[in-house]
Amino acid sequence: MGESSPPLRYVDIGINLSDPMFQGTYHGKQAHESDLDDVVKRAQEVGCAKFMVTGSDLVESAQAIEIARKYPGFCYATVGVHPCQAKLFDEYPGGAESMIQELRKLATESRDSGLAVAFGEIGLDYDRLFLSEKAPQLKYFEAQLDLAVELQMPLFLHSRAASEDFERLIGAKLPQLPKGGLVHSFTGTMEEMNRLVALGLDIGVNGCSMKTEENLEVVKAIPLERLQIETDGPWCEIRPSHASAKFLQGAPELPKSVKKEKWQKGCMVKGRNEPVAIVRVAHVIAQVKGITVEEVCEAAWNNSIKMFGLGEQL
Repeated sequence: MGESSPPLRYVDIGINLSDPMFQGTYHGKQAHESDLDDVVKRAQEVGCAKFMVTGSDLVESAQAIEIARKYPGFCYATVGVHPCQAKLFDEYPGGAESMIQELRKLATESRDSGLAVAFGEIGLDYDRLFLSEKAPQLKYFEAQLDLAVELQMPLFLHSRAASEDFERLIGAKLPQLPKGGLVHSFTGTMEEMNRLVALGLDIGVNGCSMKTEENLEVVKAIPLERLQIETDGPWCEIRPSHASAKFLQGAPELPKSVKKEKWQKGCMVKGRNEPVAIVRVAHVIAQVKGITVEEVCEAAWNNSIKMFGLGEQL
């Protein structure tokens, strides 16, 4: 790289910073002190200049907003209720209507104060119907899409094993959403990806999006103008068993990682993904597509800023 090359800039569009693991808590047990500041700093040091902190229910959305407040101009929140939590609407004190009201209030206030940039994580998940059945998922995905249209917020979307219903519901609303949306942590088929892109949606890629050879073929085919990148930490790390691992040759080294019980300052935790690893996601995508990491980063950065703003102008 010549000296004139600008440093790489990343947006991690899907990071679950409100997860207790970033406070040092695993399965309800405290293993080490909170290292959230270190996690954020490590990511900033490799050029990760913007985070979108995922909200997946009312409580988590409020936590995501607090994190955005703590790291202004760097962290931004999404506000919404994940399909696996759809049953919470009917269980809410005062019923679903009052939960929708709460959601509207939270989204409006955080959008107006510049802390929330997307409505989500919303969608459908037919892989885990034991968490929330189909009927409430469909009903409250639609209700939340209506809210997003009302508030004119771009969408942060989740679709698992539900492509037909997902595309039907989203297709009906997209014409009313000029900024469109992003299907995050995409693991679907080539046909699904092509249909989503044809609808005008962006595709979010992380370690889980690149587990199999079939996944890699899909990633290779995602148009650059529709690509955004994420870690989805603390989940979705790139593992040695993944098809993507063979493309890690020459990828930036990650900080040393240790078991949570042996945690020390400055180290990553084994099995806990964090945003510094976005450099490896971009590296693998570049290898798979046969282009430079610079091209991947520039396209993804522009796509994220165009859709979500994140306090930047293009």
